[in-house]
Amino acid sequence: MATIDRQATTLALAHALSAAERGLAVIPLSRTKLPALRSPHRDDDHPGKAFQHDAHHDAHHDVHRGALHNDTPDPVGPPCHGECGRFGHGVHDASTDPVRIRQMFAAAPWATGYGIACGLPPHHLIGVDLDTKTGTDSSTALRELALRHLFTIPATVVVLTPSGGRHLWLSGPPDVVVPNSAGRLAPGIDIRGAGGYLVGPGSRSEHGVYATAPGTAHLAPAPCPPALLRLLLPPPRTPHRPAPASAGRHGQGLVQFVLAAHEGQRNTRLFWAACRAYENGIGPALAGSLVDAAVNAGLTEHEARATIASAARLTGHRP
Repeated sequence: MATIDRQATTLALAHALSAAERGLAVIPLSRTKLPALRSPHRDDDHPGKAFQHDAHHDAHHDVHRGALHNDTPDPVGPPCHGECGRFGHGVHDASTDPVRIRQMFAAAPWATGYGIACGLPPHHLIGVDLDTKTGTDSSTALRELALRHLFTIPATVVVLTPSGGRHLWLSGPPDVVVPNSAGRLAPGIDIRGAGGYLVGPGSRSEHGVYATAPGTAHLAPAPCPPALLRLLLPPPRTPHRPAPASAGRHGQGLVQFVLAAHEGQRNTRLFWAACRAYENGIGPALAGSLVDAAVNAGLTEHEARATIASAARLTGHRP
């Protein structure tokens, strides 16, 4: 049973209501920094439905932690995002309505913090999480990115974490969806975008209290520099060329196999497909189409060409 710290809950609610007054949608969090309210569907009669929703709910927990699960199992249709009217849908419960916020905290008296949903109007919040747990200097990495890409971080809200990290709050354009990412920008730099949330200042976790850095509490989230925003967005997917007719149906199947790759399996699929292509004598003819398919799936052209070259060498061919 969750331990109830009424003073911490009262303070968290007060901070959450203050954030809501600034247009920031909030949810209650537990000491583990996860949404305090469990899924209302966990005990549903339909086992598939319960599994489906809990998997989706856990995905939102992991988005906050940085382990991004974008391929959540969906066995029985789209998951409930709060349409049922009950609490317990993670970031989908986030609200600026003080009555609803009080109701959520009343339903979770063990809550000791609050999360601020990113990507929602009016601020379209983007969180730049500079972590210290990875052993890397994330602040230096951000400065190097700024120098390389010619942008500066404007004066904005900065939240200090109990572990010594920092959360920078930036505002995004209303027509741009910034995805969550972990370490993609640089080691130790995580991004909280649409579907993610930031632990709000005044929250208490197992490791301590989140606090606004001196001199930043009165600021509004500053607009994200355009050069940084471009780095936060996924690269545009380019149309892929179909497999050449000379490659036959087998070649077309290999290209489709690479196109269907998800994050974490792109290199493996590409390498396997390239090996099969060279073994079947269609490697040189199919290489360009495999590169296009890999880029379309999310690899860079350099990564794709290097993987295909490795496959060629392994199978005894000259790339």
